[in-house]
Amino acid sequence: MFRTRALLAGATAATALLVALTGCTSKSKEDDAGKADPNLPAADGLLKESATAMGGIKSAKFLITADGTIAGVALKRAEGVLTKEGNAQGTAQVEQMGATVELAFTIVGQTMWLKGPTGDYQQLPLALAASVYDPSAILDPDRGIAKVLGTASGGKTEATEAVDGQETYRVAANSSSETLVNVVPGVTGSVPGKFWIAKDGKKLLKAAWTLPAVGEAKGGTVTVTFKEFDAPVSITAPK
Repeated sequence: MFRTRALLAGATAATALLVALTGCTSKSKEDDAGKADPNLPAADGLLKESATAMGGIKSAKFLITADGTIAGVALKRAEGVLTKEGNAQGTAQVEQMGATVELAFTIVGQTMWLKGPTGDYQQLPLALAASVYDPSAILDPDRGIAKVLGTASGGKTEATEAVDGQETYRVAANSSSETLVNVVPGVTGSVPGKFWIAKDGKKLLKAAWTLPAVGEAKGGTVTVTFKEFDAPVSITAPK
């Protein structure tokens, strides 16, 4: 009888100890997840380094997606290849009169060729086509994503994360519409966002901005990703 009670007491104590240890471990993980690592590099330095890195990019593949209903933002999706000189080629989906229209675009110099769901390419001056969508400024160091990074405010390094297998620092910061509009047309005001900056080389692999509700538009998120930096690119006018 004594032996049975001793075994039960030992089992109870072991169980209590196990629960206590498990509880402590779980809480520790939650605490670690909820706090920024003090050893992470400062956001201002990361943003400036990334601005410099992106300002030197010669070409890149890009993808822009807009999720939700965002006031003033007609662009729904765009992807393709860009060059620092402003040449670009790809496809875009824009909302026109309540319908989503798929467009193919090519930009060479100051001319844009646009092709809708039907018909041939139409040649337009880039300045006129920019009212629909103009990706030519994205890699421009004075107007595009490098400018967005360099002028971001209120930065905070939140964590490290992997993006497409590459280690990055995730930085939260605000972007002004004056610079962000060249990347995400139609935005207004100060826009909160997050930037995923590669540990090696400090290139921007991903950025996401949260747009607020305005009127009937419930708001949403615009995400931009970059990859295949400085790969050889040849963009010519469509025939």
